[in-house]
Amino acid sequence: MPDVPEPAEQATAARKIIHIDMDAFYASVEQRDDPALRGRPVAVGGSRERGVVAAASYEARVFGVRSAMASATARRRCPELIFVRPRFEVYKAVSRQIREIFAQHSVLIEPLSLDEAYIDVTDHPRGLTATEAATEIRARIKAETGLTASAGISYNKFLAKIASDQNKPDGQCVVTPKAGPGFVAKLAVKRFHGIGPVTAARMQRLGIEVGADLRAQSREFLRQHFGKAADYYYLAARGIDHRPVRADRERKSVGSETTFERDLAEHDELVAGLTPCIASVAEHLGRSGAAGRTVTLKVKFADFRQITRARTLPAPISGQEPIARVVLDLLAGVEPVERGVRLLGVALSNLSDSAFIPPSIDQLGFDLFA
Repeated sequence: MPDVPEPAEQATAARKIIHIDMDAFYASVEQRDDPALRGRPVAVGGSRERGVVAAASYEARVFGVRSAMASATARRRCPELIFVRPRFEVYKAVSRQIREIFAQHSVLIEPLSLDEAYIDVTDHPRGLTATEAATEIRARIKAETGLTASAGISYNKFLAKIASDQNKPDGQCVVTPKAGPGFVAKLAVKRFHGIGPVTAARMQRLGIEVGADLRAQSREFLRQHFGKAADYYYLAARGIDHRPVRADRERKSVGSETTFERDLAEHDELVAGLTPCIASVAEHLGRSGAAGRTVTLKVKFADFRQITRARTLPAPISGQEPIARVVLDLLAGVEPVERGVRLLGVALSNLSDSAFIPPSIDQLGFDLFA
């Protein structure tokens, strides 16, 4: 007997959500601003001899160059790779341009980082369909910034985020309520948001390869093997996600975390893994005009053991460099890691207005990229 949606599920299905994801954002900005880099393999961050890659152009990805990869490894894979120092102030300025475009289509905008966001267009101010809105947003981004974006369009956040990766770069994908369960059924579980390589390998050992295999399991079975994540897996396998798009609101803390495709162990890898989290936290603070006194580092290991380390400062900070300085000092306190690291997170709490930040504190320097 086919599943009959519950009322809450029907409400979720009525939403129209777009997930916009910029294509190779940092590297694309560098190629846009320097014609000599266009069409060439580019790595943002690191150097030819040391450091780590923060982002890679599509031309570099052809050679297997990826973010969080040691520069030396990237250079071996692509001897012609061009290393460029990051310019986060430029990336943040472009991100603000893009957010202004989003604001023409909805007040319900949930930024995830500098280069991606959810937009709820259920009640579009001009009556556009979600597909029309996504097409217009991508066209305006291209016209106003010279950059390309990909879009996923669906009835919930889970599917919209996966769909935005389907036709990259410079494409979009629609997953309708009717098509949702079938789309998920064929999807490899390793592509589910929140399922990293360690969990995917555990599922594979249990015979769970794709969404249909996951859907065949009972809640009890999933709870037995995956604990509190079981309910999320159970609903996701059915194309269900009740989370609303949450517009910016007053926060008690600002945080960002990343689950990695493979476990990290080396210092340079851990620094590279933390870099986008630090950038995301700093960007959120910059938009809100807030700063924080307590910096927290979150580390989840391959065996799912989780630890946090925190430090409260005498004055609030908000800039990327001072946050990085504290985070990497906290990281030094947990190294060397005995087990691989599957997730890293950064958060700032004890928030206040950044107008009261003493300049001597906010301007502390730290160079993430050797």
